[in-house]
Amino acid sequence: MSLKDKLTDDMKQAMKDKEAGKLRLSVIRMVRATIKNVEIDKKKELSEEEVLDVLAKEVKMRRDSMEEFTKGNRPDLVENLEQEIAILMQYLPQQLSEEEVRAFVAEAVTAAHAATAKDMGKVMAVLMPKVKGRADGKLVNNIVREFLK
Repeated sequence: MSLKDKLTDDMKQAMKDKEAGKLRLSVIRMVRATIKNVEIDKKKELSEEEVLDVLAKEVKMRRDSMEEFTKGNRPDLVENLEQEIAILMQYLPQQLSEEEVRAFVAEAVTAAHAATAKDMGKVMAVLMPKVKGRADGKLVNNIVREFLK
């Protein structure tokens, strides 16, 4: 079953669940609309990997908003975004732990023969295909910076 089919099935289930699935329903509808808009823009149906990219962008947008709401002392909005992220994470692949990311970074630094912060682009070019969709980009970036100090 493709990810888009799973989203459709889960949306139907959330509709049947009525009150209990309202947040879930709205999040799934929003994601499906975003996927559809991207398909219209690209004039083609998205592959499974492209759908995962859309989901990852949605999670990233919510995490960025969460930071701002935390700074603005809006715990109600932060809690809502946390729930939305939890719903979206169910559709993304299992996320790598920080230790696993560190192992990938160490491997990429060695493979790219990187020594200084100027070599960060080389390391990211080697690293990102391996961790794409499975690790938060900000975490990866911070760990690479630690390695290249």
